[in-house]
Amino acid sequence: MIQEIKDKMELKELVDVFSVLADRKDAKAQELLFTEDAVVNSYGDGKLISTLQGREQIGEGFGNFLALFETVYHINGQQVVTVDGDRATGVSYCQVTLIGKDDKGQRVMSTQGVTYDDEYQRVNGKWLIAGRTSHFVWSDRKTVEE
Repeated sequence: MIQEIKDKMELKELVDVFSVLADRKDAKAQELLFTEDAVVNSYGDGKLISTLQGREQIGEGFGNFLALFETVYHINGQQVVTVDGDRATGVSYCQVTLIGKDDKGQRVMSTQGVTYDDEYQRVNGKWLIAGRTSHFVWSDRKTVEE
């Protein structure tokens, strides 16, 4: 029981560190939170919008996306995980706010509700994300002042 609690705390920290690094736009550090062969699928409006395969492509894809915004801010909420030895699965909820300029040069803030369906793997004693399916469930967009 104590090991399960420890594992769940480490998995929560993994997801939170991912978000902190996103807010800092540190995609190189983010990619190290994934296994070498990890896959990230992202869905918007129920449709697949992106697939990234492998640590290098994940880091590059995240870096390119984060560079589009002046401000990135994640608020993580509930997380439920099931641990089975050195593997685990989980779902995490997150609210993401992105501020940047649109194609007309207007400053826009987009707030999104996101769920992450994750697969985790313990590698050399450290939990990593082996697979992530991101669901962008809802979005609110508005123009903001400088």
